[in-house]
Amino acid sequence: METRFLGGTISGLFSAARDLGANLPDTWVDDFYTRLYACLAEGTALISGVPEVLDALDAAGIRYAVGSNGSGEKMQITLGQHPAIKARFGGHLYSGQTLGCPKPDPGLWLHAARALGVTPDECVVVDDSPSGCLAAARANIRCFGLAEHNNGAALVATGAEVIHHLRDLPARLGIA
Repeated sequence: METRFLGGTISGLFSAARDLGANLPDTWVDDFYTRLYACLAEGTALISGVPEVLDALDAAGIRYAVGSNGSGEKMQITLGQHPAIKARFGGHLYSGQTLGCPKPDPGLWLHAARALGVTPDECVVVDDSPSGCLAAARANIRCFGLAEHNNGAALVATGAEVIHHLRDLPARLGIA
């Protein structure tokens, strides 16, 4: 079941669960977000290696963005706990929900590329979900599937190149 829903949206999960026969109240999505945001506000750790990867990207003059199926509010809660990291993105935080193109729709990655002033063939996506990796494939963007907590088979199935630790990214990009 995890691979069916990982990387999707909560409203998509709600609809799929109802289609499968779950008896969920109409307020389930809003209730879920209220609980999720409260939990995330208690403390959200950075993925291991983020500062080092951003240092390598900065040293190489490579611009970057965040693309998430999470809402803008979720990104503000999670990245807001790491203000120095959040500031490094220079406002390039994009929500597939807000844009109306959640992953696996390629629109999120294409929007981020346009906002950074680059073409898809100049981009690389790093994502830990099959839906994010599939969105990159659909956008014709090279993708690294971050398989830090799984074996990566579902990421490979989308065409992603697997890395098991974010710290491996600079070497794979040739900027280490």
